[in-house]
Amino acid sequence: MNNLFEKVHRIKKINKGSLLFEEGNTANELYIIQSGKFQISKMVSDGRELTIRMCSAGELVGELTLFSPTSQHILNARAFESGSVAVIPKDLLEDEIAKDSKLALELVKWLSLKHRKSQTRFRDLVLHGKKGALYSTLIRLVNSYGVETADGTKIDVSLTNQELANFCGTSREVVNRLLSELRKQEIISIDKGFITVHKLHMLRREIDCENCPSEICNIE
Repeated sequence: MNNLFEKVHRIKKINKGSLLFEEGNTANELYIIQSGKFQISKMVSDGRELTIRMCSAGELVGELTLFSPTSQHILNARAFESGSVAVIPKDLLEDEIAKDSKLALELVKWLSLKHRKSQTRFRDLVLHGKKGALYSTLIRLVNSYGVETADGTKIDVSLTNQELANFCGTSREVVNRLLSELRKQEIISIDKGFITVHKLHMLRREIDCENCPSEICNIE
């Protein structure tokens, strides 16, 4: 997305817990994350929150409804960590795309990658139920934030059980039970909110993992 950085209008700082954009608000800007982590989520009618993805530096976020009437955000973006984003006005980006074929190609490639990521994630949610959703989420977290240790792969981001439940579209109680089962089987261990996966192959086996490349199978 190198060409896109040249179109940045300004830099905006966001504190932890604050919203970058909110569902229902007018979508007239796109954002490139410079630092920090942001959760992209959707509120459902029963009050639950479904976390779609976690985004870090270099990721493009916002409603990419280019060359169409003014739209509204259908998702929320909240700062999981304090950070900053580069702001690109939608109308400016549309003008530049019309003139710059390389920029247009970059966006097409990015959209294609996001589409493939969404397909694989929803496949796991639909085909393998709540257990599969959690196992898939752990695998994707390993691919995104995994750090190899002597005991296994540590997910180097601290998540509460409720935050994990939001990724899976289920309740905290269900995630508590599933994590407890994984700990009893010594597939994972948890220390101060940080999960270490000791037997990644067993998680992959349970969801019939297709060994997608890490650029597809991640949480971002």
